[in-house]
Amino acid sequence: MDITVINEKIKQESAFIDMLLQEIGKVIVGQKDMIEKLIIGLLGNGHVLLEGVPGLAKTLAIKSLASAMKAKFQRIQFTPDLLPADLIGTMIYNQKDGDFTIKKGPIFSNFILADEINRAPAKVQSALLEAMQEKQITIGKETFILEEPFLVLATQNPIEQEGTYPLPEAQVDRFMLKVKITYPSKEEELSILRQNVASDFPQINPVVNTEDILKARKVLQEVYTDEKIERYILDIVFASRNPKEYGLDSLSELISYGASPRASINLAIGAKAMAFIRRRGYVIPEDVRGICQDVLRHRIAVTYEAEAEDITSENVIEEILNKVEVP
Repeated sequence: MDITVINEKIKQESAFIDMLLQEIGKVIVGQKDMIEKLIIGLLGNGHVLLEGVPGLAKTLAIKSLASAMKAKFQRIQFTPDLLPADLIGTMIYNQKDGDFTIKKGPIFSNFILADEINRAPAKVQSALLEAMQEKQITIGKETFILEEPFLVLATQNPIEQEGTYPLPEAQVDRFMLKVKITYPSKEEELSILRQNVASDFPQINPVVNTEDILKARKVLQEVYTDEKIERYILDIVFASRNPKEYGLDSLSELISYGASPRASINLAIGAKAMAFIRRRGYVIPEDVRGICQDVLRHRIAVTYEAEAEDITSENVIEEILNKVEVP
């Protein structure tokens, strides 16, 4: 395998990333990490959960990404009274024909913005789960395959718990990444302020189409991952399950359960996507470390003892990364 050839191919095929970032950058000030993680989810064919307090441009970022692409986009506001039919569609009786016809719901799009996803009840979550995992929807006796690319980009507010339903662990695990959004810097917020009080708010133009994304996903598979990097990924994941084997005895009482095999797969795909964005044809340890928190933070559960000591899954991941040997 000639790395030079792969490198050149990746440089050519990833040229649209700069156009995408530039277009989104018209309306999103700062938050570069969040935008990159959304693009990684897009390239890696994985759903993304954004968590942050209100007003941090989570919804705007997702809408901007969809606007920069020639793709079908639907925003669904999740509420406690939402029904599965509001999401996937339903069967309607046609009095004229004396028969039932299927009316498709908003889920039949390329991009789904599930706004405040944790406000919807269990039945709605299970309907969404089928779409996320199987990329299909069942209405009555008929099953419909969803059009590619299909991506669920969800947001949730961590500070307001009234009227919310905690997402089931099985569903949370279906998200490739869980990205935490933080406040902008003072300079960034000054730019945001000026932009929003100006008379002409920037408009985003579509610069990428769905064919470009599907093509990029195929090219992504050619990004080279050395066996040492693969073993490094496995060591990180296995250290979350059996910390004592990696000299992390202090973590054994703090971890309730470790990351699933889906974490290993998503770490490998995410690292490849990170290399692709960096216009590189091979994965380096920094790619794995750069995506590790977002892949693992929702897949490692800490014990009550850890919570009592204010130790989070992020602290656990940090300790694992510091201990596991880098190739």
